[in-house]
Amino acid sequence: MENEALSSNDRRDFLVKLTSVVGGAGVAAACVPFVASMNPSSDVLAKGVTEVDLTGIPPGGLRTVAWQGKPVFILRRTPDEVKASEATDGTIDPEADSKRVKNPEWLVVIGVCTHMGCVPNKEGEGFVCHCHGSQYDDSGRVVRGPAPKNLEVPPYHFIAENKILIGKAA
Repeated sequence: MENEALSSNDRRDFLVKLTSVVGGAGVAAACVPFVASMNPSSDVLAKGVTEVDLTGIPPGGLRTVAWQGKPVFILRRTPDEVKASEATDGTIDPEADSKRVKNPEWLVVIGVCTHMGCVPNKEGEGFVCHCHGSQYDDSGRVVRGPAPKNLEVPPYHFIAENKILIGKAA
């Protein structure tokens, strides 16, 4: 009788453990679609990285491309613009030009004013936001107006001499 009780207890323990394992696996399997639905969709991933061919942009020329729904200014600076950008005198948010660019000839910044989100225009020696009067130099640093910060530099890197990749893909 004692052996029957022992085997009955062993059977009960086995069934409890088996039910727990199967239940845990079921909960995990049910969670997979919910977790997968939190990943970005393919159209969002496609906008996350932008490849830009720089050929055809003359010295002093500007190209605007879209990245994550925002305009990105790519300015091919002249030697005079590069030299003028080395000085941080008169900037509200001083930052060395060498920290803002990867190649002195090319400036890559998000073209959204840091004051109210307007899109500045390239005028003369820098960018001007006509909505509220903020002005930025040819390094994207704010020199006048209500804008509190410099134009943001997106993550980018050169993949060839004349091509850049904007976004986090390496």
